[in-house]
Amino acid sequence: MSQQDPEHLLVRARGDASPLYATDAGTSARVEDFTRNLPVDAHELALPDGLVRRLTEWNHARPGDGFEARPALRKHVKRGLDLARLVAGHLGPRWTVRFWDERRQDEKFVCWGCDRFHWTVDAHDTPPHPLDITVEGEYGLYPLHAEGLGSFAPDDPAAALRLSDDLVAAFHRWKGAIETTLMNDDSDEAWQRLFEEGRDLSERLARETGPARTVTYRGIANGGLAAMTSVSRQGDQRL
Repeated sequence: MSQQDPEHLLVRARGDASPLYATDAGTSARVEDFTRNLPVDAHELALPDGLVRRLTEWNHARPGDGFEARPALRKHVKRGLDLARLVAGHLGPRWTVRFWDERRQDEKFVCWGCDRFHWTVDAHDTPPHPLDITVEGEYGLYPLHAEGLGSFAPDDPAAALRLSDDLVAAFHRWKGAIETTLMNDDSDEAWQRLFEEGRDLSERLARETGPARTVTYRGIANGGLAAMTSVSRQGDQRL
């Protein structure tokens, strides 16, 4: 699957087993062409368990005969929009994600990187957010690295990683601990602990960013031979 030829997905609650639909009609597909109902836990999507649960709950929250009260419909549509953003952000440029707005009776294209919605599939080129991320601890630099961004913070909005607050804080603590350890000329055991911590953070980063991105852990630049490595992951899968 190439970025030039993505798969297409529609997020729509209509009472079927799943609110996710696929089509083979490509870029020119109309809403009615999305006839293949995909399970929320489909292997090719590899959505996180929490997102699978929320999509299922949202789908079941739609009354079978539609909404009688407009406030309830607005709330349901807003939840769906938020979920469609999460789906698009998880899948990345490998998929073109659309959302059916039941309130306005129209479709929106969900950008995987900028959290915006568009009226046509080509209204927004693929944003230049990093797809290949390297995690490496080095004095004076942020722990994440990518082509076009150089060294960057885990909460840098330009990277559009959408990481949890806990993981962002953990990366900042790791960066500070590496600098303190280097300045204090601590023992090999201290470097080993930091190396293992960085490995765990890299795995968490891969899980949170999903299969759309590749995360490679390269250890600690100043931690000696024991802190050198190269391990790559996509989501939960080690490459």
